Amino acid sequence: MTDQAHKLIIIGSGPAGLTAAIYAARAGLSPLVIAGYEPGGQLTLTTEVEDFPGFPDGIQGPELMERMRRQAERFDTVFMNDAVRTVDFKNRPFTVWAGEQALKTRSVIVATGASARWLGLPSEKRLIGHGVSSCAVCDGYFFRNKEVVVVGGGDTAFREALYLAKLASRVTIIHRRESFRAQQILQERARKDPKISWCVPMWVVEILGENIVAGVRLKNMKTGEIKNVDCQGVFVAIGHKPNTEPFQGQLELDDGGYIVSRDGVGTSVAGVFVAGDVEDQKYRQAVTAAGAGCAAAMEAEEYLESL
Repeated sequence: MTDQAHKLIIIGSGPAGLTAAIYAARAGLSPLVIAGYEPGGQLTLTTEVEDFPGFPDGIQGPELMERMRRQAERFDTVFMNDAVRTVDFKNRPFTVWAGEQALKTRSVIVATGASARWLGLPSEKRLIGHGVSSCAVCDGYFFRNKEVVVVGGGDTAFREALYLAKLASRVTIIHRRESFRAQQILQERARKDPKISWCVPMWVVEILGENIVAGVRLKNMKTGEIKNVDCQGVFVAIGHKPNTEPFQGQLELDDGGYIVSRDGVGTSVAGVFVAGDVEDQKYRQAVTAAGAGCAAAMEAEEYLESL
């Protein structure tokens, strides 16, 4: 990299960042994409994607992200496989520190997405990679014909459960409430699957097993009753946290750490734009993230033209 300021740096390489890159590159902005610790974002941890337009038979998440990246590269987007440590958005041109480099840029699109939340149990931390996972598509193969539990009640939890039901002998969904937040179609599919059952309103208070998962200890959220459920795998699907650590003190964040945007694209700093799950707490879909990436790139182009 040279000391000359880039026109645009895109931080993140999920659907939002890669769509922004495609549009920005086609507009002649020569964007630099800093891919982050999880290149491709959450979709690389996703099984079959059925709701992204243009794929009537569905597509695997990693394949979709690889296609997006190749499309961005076709228009001469430059990729840097590193993660952003910190930024300076108070002085212009902006500075972005990634790896050992300090990169200057006239505009930025933040598309760093969100990361999986964990239960926070010492037993969970000890057994990650030994039966505890946050990604069914990554680790489901290791649980063929075994009993597993999925913790959570949203879309992610139900998608994980439906995927695991193709491999495991039994899947138990554990949720602290008696009703679920997942889309109705996902709930209906789960109810029709004879391998899937649920424990509600229950919560995991401990994961059993010394060196490998042997079960979970559950607490009834109404009665306080404790019971153990045997299983060999625990898949945690309880939501996500925004990846905004490098932007604290630089951009306005809400109480949950998400970037604040009045219009879904702009931030508290002119010339810095946002796209995807790092801002969107409502929809959290690949297609809405892609749409936001498109909008952010068009806004960045307009901003640069105004300078």
